[in-house]
Amino acid sequence: MKINPEKEIVEVLAKEILVCARTAPKAKGEDDLVLGIVEEHEKELLAQEMEKIAERGEAFRFFKRDAENVRNSEAVLLIALDYKKPLGLDCGACGFTCETILKQERSNLDLDGPVCAIKLLDLGIAIGSAVYKAKDLCIDNRVMYTIGVAARKLKLIRGQIVIGIPLSIKGKNIYFDRKF
Repeated sequence: MKINPEKEIVEVLAKEILVCARTAPKAKGEDDLVLGIVEEHEKELLAQEMEKIAERGEAFRFFKRDAENVRNSEAVLLIALDYKKPLGLDCGACGFTCETILKQERSNLDLDGPVCAIKLLDLGIAIGSAVYKAKDLCIDNRVMYTIGVAARKLKLIRGQIVIGIPLSIKGKNIYFDRKF
């Protein structure tokens, strides 16, 4: 008899979740997303980087809390926006024209703007599709900016905006009543 066999399939399910992110609708059908699954040995590096960021001060202490969630998750997904080419819509939502946005000085902070607002919507739709599929598979999850910031600093994935989605298969949702 296999005891707790559900843990063995988490990587397969994580890939299925990423399929939903990949196939989510994109503006003009142009896909600028980079998707990844954090390797087991990278999870601790990610958590340690999150703890370093938490040392910035009181406003960042939630990074430490989220680091524990990374350690206790069965898998961690990364969804990144790697924006390189304007859509040519000149909508102005980013504050620039499509011709001038790539000429702007990069912020290179936790996130690296400016980026196209329409592409940010694509990222959001992909994240929504992924977490919907995770929930459909009965996998507890949470969308975490903190994971993305640390992943960018560690260069685990390319992109100006990175979001992490940890996945947990336990008897209780570890992301629900988290404490600082």
